[in-house]
Amino acid sequence: MSSGRFVENYGPWAVVTGASDGIGQAFAQDLAARGLDLVLVARRTDRLEALGAGLRGEHGIRYRVIGADLGLPTGSDALVEATRDLDVGLLVAAAGFGSCEPFLASDASADVDMLEVNCAAVLRQCHHFGPRLIARGRGGVVLMSSVVAFQGTPLSANYAATKAYIQSLAEALRREWRSAGVDVVSCAPGPVATGFAARAKMNMARAVTPGTVASETLSALGRRGTVRPGVLSKLLGWSLATAPRSLRVSILGNVMRGMARPPEPRPPR
Repeated sequence: MSSGRFVENYGPWAVVTGASDGIGQAFAQDLAARGLDLVLVARRTDRLEALGAGLRGEHGIRYRVIGADLGLPTGSDALVEATRDLDVGLLVAAAGFGSCEPFLASDASADVDMLEVNCAAVLRQCHHFGPRLIARGRGGVVLMSSVVAFQGTPLSANYAATKAYIQSLAEALRREWRSAGVDVVSCAPGPVATGFAARAKMNMARAVTPGTVASETLSALGRRGTVRPGVLSKLLGWSLATAPRSLRVSILGNVMRGMARPPEPRPPR
């Protein structure tokens, strides 16, 4: 799709959550290069301002920064209020985080926070922007799934469950909204080289770059329902597609064990 047609379908404004680094930042950079104006959303406004100013200087786009914690309903409210006057044609819900550890080793409050950011915040965004996109008769939504979304995943039980929710939501909304001219795509990558790995305590030796995730996903928007960026995610998708679900659970558990960082050594007494 040409840049002009992309802007016509999904512009003039795109909302990108989690834009301060990683995948969200890569989406912002790719969209700016295509000519879309950007609403940049994350908690770290200093990073958003630096990103927006750089993209404005490079591509001549307009940008707006929203400092919000999307794990709280007030964060979603701030996003709604700050975009009421904008003609938003694309939502990229890239904010999220995960973990790689046994379920009972994780903190329950952290797992609830993960549900809020990965699921509840995305639900709120779809409820708000969905009617706006449908009313204008065109637009798009990008939701972040994962290669672990298609089966339970030991050592990443809660994270995989949040991504299963997103995958299911994206598949359904694509069917519900396509007759109104709104495209929905689910992005289901494998390991990605971002700050996510440090927070999730994972080794990402064969990780795909955030730029690859963004470019492949935006190229699939309007053409496919689910995209698997990078070689590893495609390989895992193809190899697991015909396996029984119980076998997929076992295989992904072994994959996660291979990526989990060993525990920090305890200092000698």
